Amino acid sequence: MPNYSELTQQLKNLKLSGAAERLEVRIMEAEQNQLSYSDLLSMILSDELQLRRNRTLQRLITKARIESGKTLESFDLTFNPSLNAAQIKELSRCRFIEKAENVFFIGPTGTGKTHLGKALGHAACRKYMSVLFYNFHDLFSYLSKADLSNKLDNALKALVKTDLLIIDDFAFKKIDQKYAEYFYAVIDQRYGLKSTIITSNRSISDWAGIFPDPIMANALMDRLCHNAHQIVIKGESYRKKLRPKNHNT
Repeated sequence: MPNYSELTQQLKNLKLSGAAERLEVRIMEAEQNQLSYSDLLSMILSDELQLRRNRTLQRLITKARIESGKTLESFDLTFNPSLNAAQIKELSRCRFIEKAENVFFIGPTGTGKTHLGKALGHAACRKYMSVLFYNFHDLFSYLSKADLSNKLDNALKALVKTDLLIIDDFAFKKIDQKYAEYFYAVIDQRYGLKSTIITSNRSISDWAGIFPDPIMANALMDRLCHNAHQIVIKGESYRKKLRPKNHNT
């Protein structure tokens, strides 16, 4: 009889906890199916690799600040006829990130823009790409705090380097010159190299007006809009669909 406890401890000592967790099951499976030693070893190593992939995915989702439930699978693409389901599914393959293209979700409040932005972020995490999600207002609060604690350079580098930057509720209100310059620096350095998703309930023609310098605003808009997938969502609120229905008793 195999000494499962000793083998399990040896695997744990080697930091192979994924293999250790299912060792006994795998050995029994190999005995019942008369598998070869190489087949057994392959299954044990596959368990370890899967655990590590799952841990990496969870770290990426946590760092991205995206709720685990905000996926494309949990969004009803048939709810709103203005949505091109095929286009959304194609974007979820994340080829736009490989091409350093941007995506805009534009439409009224409650139509699912944020969910779709997060869903594409989740899809990117599944492909082990780095993602950062920020509400437009929270982004500048984050930069302000980083500035006060002398960590601004690190904060800006993180925004520049991430494979996918998601900015929710873009152009919510005007920003001052200092933060406009920070934002321009991030977008300028990402241009042609990284992808950005923007959600907004304002039309693109209104975006430049939030920046104090019109020349900078035009340059920034040129970089953002170049090779961008612009998805305009119309119709009623998606949130209404999610509300529990009242039943008369």
